[in-house]
Amino acid sequence: MANILSNNAHIEQLANLKNTYAPGVLISVLVGLAALYLSNNYGAPAMLMALLLGMAFNFLSVEPVYAKGLEFTAKTVLRIGVALLGVRITLGDITALGVTPIITVCAAVGSTIAFGLFLAKRMGFNSHFGLLTGGSVAICGASAAMAISAILPQSEESKRNTLFTVIAVTTLSTIAMVLYPLIALALELNTTEIGFFLGGTIHDVAQVVGAGYSVSEEAGNLSTFVKLLRVATLVPVVLIASFFLMKHNASHQGNKVQLPFFLVGFVLIFIVNSTGVIPAAPLELLNALSSKLLLIAVAALGVRTSLKDVLTVGIKPILLVVMETLFIAAVILLCIFFTR
Repeated sequence: MANILSNNAHIEQLANLKNTYAPGVLISVLVGLAALYLSNNYGAPAMLMALLLGMAFNFLSVEPVYAKGLEFTAKTVLRIGVALLGVRITLGDITALGVTPIITVCAAVGSTIAFGLFLAKRMGFNSHFGLLTGGSVAICGASAAMAISAILPQSEESKRNTLFTVIAVTTLSTIAMVLYPLIALALELNTTEIGFFLGGTIHDVAQVVGAGYSVSEEAGNLSTFVKLLRVATLVPVVLIASFFLMKHNASHQGNKVQLPFFLVGFVLIFIVNSTGVIPAAPLELLNALSSKLLLIAVAALGVRTSLKDVLTVGIKPILLVVMETLFIAAVILLCIFFTR
């Protein structure tokens, strides 16, 4: 009798664990911390490490005890992290660049996304994948991929596409960090042009900083500033994309168009941050928190995705992201040469 009661109690404990977020969240945090350690000590891209390490623990995703927490982390924690991205840019940062750089960057971002949508359709992909890859390349790499994926319809395919996109843009961004300064010097660009080229073309902020300051402090400062301008375009891009997606869904389901809470939070934080009322210390804390939450969410996404599934994407998606990367580089270089 005692054994039966003991077994029943054990079963009840397992059932309670299945209904909690803790195990899945804890796994995501541990994977994220491991990725952060590798990034800080060996210079490896943290997002990429979180994805790869997460996939190594994919066997945990089939365990019910982890499912709820992993889903919560990959969705809700992701959205909170995206909302907090609003602390990275202010209206003053945007206007300080002047009209010409703003027009150039906006044109490059818009045309790259349009090119991604067009090329994706021609290659047999749906518009969601074109928006995801084109937006990631055009705006800010892995962070943009996570933000855009949060507004797309959720499915196993969308999860796999997001994972692929994060890996692809992070890898290409790392390659660009090494090659683009050499290309800029070979093209005999001046310091200002180099800064604008690097900030306008490399996907992730960290790689832009690395490439820019490898040339000079002036190039590093300008490239970082231009990159932040591209980050700022995440607001209108996700707003517009979200509106059209919600309108499309509403027309099929008979519902009203509603913006996601994290996008509203992003805009509100951006507006408040632009007023300058938030002291520097809390801003740094919120910026760091945003990065950590996104890292944890990416880790959860990795745990929930099988490497076997990622390898089934084939060569065509890789070509798509490479072509988008070359496209935005060509646009920025043409703008530089025509405005000399």
